[in-house]
Amino acid sequence: MLSARVSLLLGILFLASLSVSLGISHRGHQESQEESDSSGRNNPFYFSSDRSFNTLFKNQYGHIRVLQRFDQRSKQIQNLENYRVVEFKSKPNTLLLPHHADADFLLVVLNGRALLTLVNPDGRDSYILEQGHAQRIPAGTTFFLVNPNDNDNLRIIKLAIPVNNPHRFQDFFLSSTEAQQSYLQGFSKNVLEASFDSDFNEINKVLFGEEQGEESEQEGVIVELKREQIQELMRHAKSSSRKTLSSEDEPFNLRNQKPIYSNKFGRWYEITPEKNPQLKDLDVFLSSVDMKEGSLLMPHYNSKAIVIMVINEGEANIELVGPREQQQQQQEESWQVQRYAAELSEDDVFVIPAAYPVAINATSNLNFFVFGINGENNQRNFLAGEKDNVMSEIPTEVLDVTFPASGEKVEKLIQKQTQSHFVDAQPDEQEKGRFVY
Repeated sequence: MLSARVSLLLGILFLASLSVSLGISHRGHQESQEESDSSGRNNPFYFSSDRSFNTLFKNQYGHIRVLQRFDQRSKQIQNLENYRVVEFKSKPNTLLLPHHADADFLLVVLNGRALLTLVNPDGRDSYILEQGHAQRIPAGTTFFLVNPNDNDNLRIIKLAIPVNNPHRFQDFFLSSTEAQQSYLQGFSKNVLEASFDSDFNEINKVLFGEEQGEESEQEGVIVELKREQIQELMRHAKSSSRKTLSSEDEPFNLRNQKPIYSNKFGRWYEITPEKNPQLKDLDVFLSSVDMKEGSLLMPHYNSKAIVIMVINEGEANIELVGPREQQQQQQEESWQVQRYAAELSEDDVFVIPAAYPVAINATSNLNFFVFGINGENNQRNFLAGEKDNVMSEIPTEVLDVTFPASGEKVEKLIQKQTQSHFVDAQPDEQEKGRFVY
């Protein structure tokens, strides 16, 4: 009985997604299904780049933005309360000043090239990062970032996991700028003089730029560097372009691995916690997905991972299937399907709760990155296609009592798709044919 109920639930979810792409209606489906605004404005899982980010800092050299809290948007993703998404962009030949934070960061380079330096009491490590490189920065680690390119902007996304307060983290900068004071200025005169064995006026002049009551601040936390300064910093950096999984503490590149799914319509690169110590500590998997214009990532769901999807390049239509929001809160017995649709473009963020089926249609050439929260031992279940299709593993006898048609006809429908994972979003009539009950 339990297997039949599980199968019935999977079948309902499958047909809800399938009806969009193949035009098949399930009995009662049209009456129960509601759809969110296609622009995404009423979609609790969609965070647009132009409306959902708060700017922490901005000047002529770049900006730092943080995405609004997930738990304030919907109770359906309140378990993401302690996760924040931070975007960093900088122009060529610039430096993000040394600082630390009360949060663990998982940094991913979306575009450009970066020089990342991690500073610890026993030394420092500098790495040259390319697109697709990722690096964990443990809470309290002092670090700085350089864009060493002469022409290309640097774009980075960070997953932040605060350690002091849920959903809140603080950056602590060593230097005084227009944006904030140096945290060293919080100490008393006696503490500073004793610590540096120097006169307080000298400390003010050297560390804080203060002289005769005047304060000389830098214009912000992102500053310009001279070419010779960058060359000297680069001279001490390690290249992280090896085509193997990096050692425990070094950066790793998603795109240097073989894709886990690949065909002429798309490629999916992924590193899981089981394969990387940095990701294991955070219980997060990372994915980078390329899709050709006009391709469809077929309906699927994650068993336990909550996915935070960041659009890097291109545009896509996404359809997420789940319960109606008010129904989730009221715990009604009758389960009704709602389609949460959105049109995604560069820098947009979309959250996919665990077990919610989702399909993505690339309306241009597309690249997106994924943070998978609760990533260890997660299983991705596809609801269509030749491989990894959970529907195809349900016995004929169970299909017989799960769907209106016979089990044999359901099997015939399931087996009709010979591609896996990625397919043409609009196959012509001759290719797809018509299934007749």
